Amino acid sequence: MANNVNVKKEEKSKGGASFSGIIILACIAVGVFVWKFIMGASGNFEGGNSETGHPHNFLGTVYKGGFIVPVLLGMLLMVVVFSFERLMVISKAAGKGNLDIFMKNVQASVNQGNIDGAIEACDKQQGSVANAIKAGLVKYNQVKAEGFTSEEATETIHKEIEEVTALEMPMLEKNMTIISTMVALGTLGGLLGTVSGMIKAFSALATSGTPDQAALAVGISEALINTATGISTSALAIVTYNYFTSKIDTLTYSIDEAANTIVNTYRRFKGSLK
Repeated sequence: MANNVNVKKEEKSKGGASFSGIIILACIAVGVFVWKFIMGASGNFEGGNSETGHPHNFLGTVYKGGFIVPVLLGMLLMVVVFSFERLMVISKAAGKGNLDIFMKNVQASVNQGNIDGAIEACDKQQGSVANAIKAGLVKYNQVKAEGFTSEEATETIHKEIEEVTALEMPMLEKNMTIISTMVALGTLGGLLGTVSGMIKAFSALATSGTPDQAALAVGISEALINTATGISTSALAIVTYNYFTSKIDTLTYSIDEAANTIVNTYRRFKGSLK
C-alpha cells in the first residue's frame, strides 16, 4: 500500500506543479495587461498621453509607478488566486459539516464502543479528515476481530491512519510555499521599485542649474507607488499564509486526536478481557 501511496503522491505532485506554473504565468500576464491597457489607458492622463501626460485619477497614478508595477500586480494576484485555491481545498478536506461537532460525535461514539456509529458519522462528514479517521476505525474492527495485543493494535492503527493521511492530504500544503515566497518577493519587489524611483529623483537633482521639478516628482511618486504595492502584497500574503497554516494544523491535530481515542478505546477493550 505504501508504494501505491507514493505513486499517487508523485502523480498529484506533477499535476499540481503544472497547474501552479500556469497560474503564475497567467497572473503575471494579467498584471502586465492591467498595467499597460487599463491603468495606461489614454483616458487616465491629461492630453491622452500616458508617457508625458499628468495622471488625473488613481489608475493613472499607479501606472506611473514604472515597469516593476505589473510584476507586483502579478504577485498580488498570485496571492489572491492561490488563497482562494487553498481555501477550497482545505474546506473540502474538513468535510461537509462543522469539524468540531464532527470530532465530538466521533469521540463520543468511539468512547462508547459504537464503532459502526462513528464510521457512519465519517461517511456523512466526508472529506480527507473523515476518510483518515474512518480508515482507523475500520482497522480497529479488524484488529479487534483478530485479537491483536494493545501494542500491535496501536502500531497497526496508527500506521493505517498515517498511510491514508499521506494519500488523502498531500495537497493541503501545496502552493503554501508560493504564498510564503510572495511575502519576501513582494517586499523586495517594492524595494526595487523604490530604489529605481529614487535613482530617477536624484538624477533630476543632479542636473546643473535649476533641478527638474517634474522629473523629481515623477521619481518620488514612482518610489512611493512601488513601496505601497509591495507592502500590500506582502501584508496579504502574511495574513493568508498564517491563516491557512493554522487551518492545516487544526486538521492534522484532529486526525491525531481521533487516532489516540481509537487506540485508547482498544486498550480499554483488551483490559476488560483480563
